[in-house]
Amino acid sequence: MPVQVRYYTDPACSSSWAFEPSLRRLTVEFGADLSFTYVMGGLARDYDAAAHGWLLRHWLERAGSSTMPIDPRLWTEAPIASTYPACMGVKAAAEQGPAAAERMLRALREGLLCRRRKLDATEALVEEARGAGLDASRYRVDLGSHATVEAFGADLDEARNVPQEAHAAGQVSDAWGSRPRLVFPSASFAGADGVRHWAFGASDLSAWRRAAEAAGATASGGDLGVEEALRRFGRLATAEVRAVCGLPGPRLHAELWRLAAEWRLKPTRVLTGWLWELA
Repeated sequence: MPVQVRYYTDPACSSSWAFEPSLRRLTVEFGADLSFTYVMGGLARDYDAAAHGWLLRHWLERAGSSTMPIDPRLWTEAPIASTYPACMGVKAAAEQGPAAAERMLRALREGLLCRRRKLDATEALVEEARGAGLDASRYRVDLGSHATVEAFGADLDEARNVPQEAHAAGQVSDAWGSRPRLVFPSASFAGADGVRHWAFGASDLSAWRRAAEAAGATASGGDLGVEEALRRFGRLATAEVRAVCGLPGPRLHAELWRLAAEWRLKPTRVLTGWLWELA
């Protein structure tokens, strides 16, 4: 039985986006021993105009510290009013299965943080769902359902029911004047005994490994080849390819551009970096 992982995040969370390389590495190492459920914790019910400048600077700082591609001009061109619609967008996708929820979360992350898409309304979310390979007609119905609203409400409560471990580690956030909640990203790992082992924040992958192992997961996966990684995950940022392929910087860039020169990879420029996919 795989370890059950409850992953606390928000589609617009730049810290969670910065953690994507580590999360990819974790899934490569532990494989089917980990089963993820995505808990949408809700960054902000409302963003006022005064927050836009701070968010632009914060996203730029995350881009610099993580080397993940981010385009913060969303906050000057078409700022979202709230992250709650995107959160509900992931909960609606979950009605089509865990893999659909994962694809939708990724599509929303790229749309918000890389493509400056204003993903806070129904039609924009349905378009992203269609692009992520979901049944768009069913998705539209689920997005407007009471069940989705209730599922998101339960996630909000769960993220704000802060465990003692988070308080002890100082991993509690009260951003935007909401009730204190877990920092994003955070996760609990639970094995057959039901005991929850916690990992908090985006800075220390080793802590996440320890939590997975404490819950009973076994690391058995190794480095992937570049094309193998892209077949498995789809589009990846340069930092994610580095994480799952174990390539140091000079070799990584040489290999990526060699494959691009052979028309085997398609690079897409984002303001502070690149996304890669199979050509």
